[in-house]
Amino acid sequence: MTGSPPRRRAAPFALALSLALALALPATAASPASATTTTQVSVGSTAGPRTSLPRPTGSHSVGRETLHLVDRSRRDPWVPEAEARELMVGMFHPARPGTGTPARYATLEEARLLVADRGLGGVLPAETLSATGIDVAVDARPARGRFPLVVLSPGFGVSAYTLTGLAEELASRGYVVAAVDHAYESVGSAFPGGRMLTCVACEKVRTEADLAAVTAGRAKDVSFVLDRLTGSRPAWRYAALIDRSRIGMVGHSIGGASAAAAMAIDPRIRAGLNIDGAFHSAVPEEGLHGRPFLMLGTDDDTHRPGGTDRSWDEAWGRFDGWKRWLTVAGTNHYSFTDFPVFLDELAPPGTPSPPTTLTGGRGLDLTRAYVGAFFELHLKCVPQPRLTGPTSADPEVRFQNP
Repeated sequence: MTGSPPRRRAAPFALALSLALALALPATAASPASATTTTQVSVGSTAGPRTSLPRPTGSHSVGRETLHLVDRSRRDPWVPEAEARELMVGMFHPARPGTGTPARYATLEEARLLVADRGLGGVLPAETLSATGIDVAVDARPARGRFPLVVLSPGFGVSAYTLTGLAEELASRGYVVAAVDHAYESVGSAFPGGRMLTCVACEKVRTEADLAAVTAGRAKDVSFVLDRLTGSRPAWRYAALIDRSRIGMVGHSIGGASAAAAMAIDPRIRAGLNIDGAFHSAVPEEGLHGRPFLMLGTDDDTHRPGGTDRSWDEAWGRFDGWKRWLTVAGTNHYSFTDFPVFLDELAPPGTPSPPTTLTGGRGLDLTRAYVGAFFELHLKCVPQPRLTGPTSADPEVRFQNP
């Protein structure tokens, strides 16, 4: 299920959610090379149940803007008649307290399409998902200083907003985060002009070679994003916040494979992390020229050494710098995203949690902790005891040594 097309192989996700629910609930104008637009979304009121993400643990308030980037040097691989490759990039950044207005988790139409695609309408109304409480503000004034940049890429078929909990955590810790929505690779992502781009790629990707092409395409997307954020004429008005010498990347599922693929073609990325994604040949035989990489995944027959996803064993042998292989007991593929948090919150008081699965809050806590520790070590050079070996504070996390 890691990095797989949702239309063909979404069943494991649906089954995992169904199981959790059964146990927990009774009875889902441009330059020649590029164009940019900045858009903002504010929160309105909504009726019905409310969900929220746990507050970030860092010392900074968090701001967010959204960039529309257009790479006119490439045709879109899924819709060639579109001619240029388009991206939406959520820029999360350390902000000054008390500035800006509350940000919306997702647009209502984005939420509606995701909920419908996953068959979750009876459990997670689109209105609830869209209005999820987050500690992010639009039009927030940036904090003073220069900060490392972390690029974030989501799983195939879903939008980057499903990793908001991780993005706002990193920003609160003093990182700029560029969360990328890749055109036509999610069930619904809002683009300028009132356009909602849906997952054309989900209908076209069928083979392992197709999945390898997705990771390679995303690597090019990320390299273009770095050009537009760190070049001589940056697309983002607050680009001066970015320390160009400290850039990392993390992704979930096929977004994690894309982190390795992007590092393979772009030496600006100093450190990478794959969260529970098959690599799809993303790691070259010669490795990543000594740059650090962390693999964080489920502790099951998929991502333990010798598991069914053989790409992890292959990648591990090719990484030629600092590396860690961590698995987390009690998780499924989506435990590292925001979804389980919402399901926990919508469960009636007093209902038991599934006995063999982490709560959504604990899954997000561990994801934030280990991703944060990785970038603290490799982009800020701050020692991280959490990454030296098992700790009694995190009994679910297992260090694998193939």
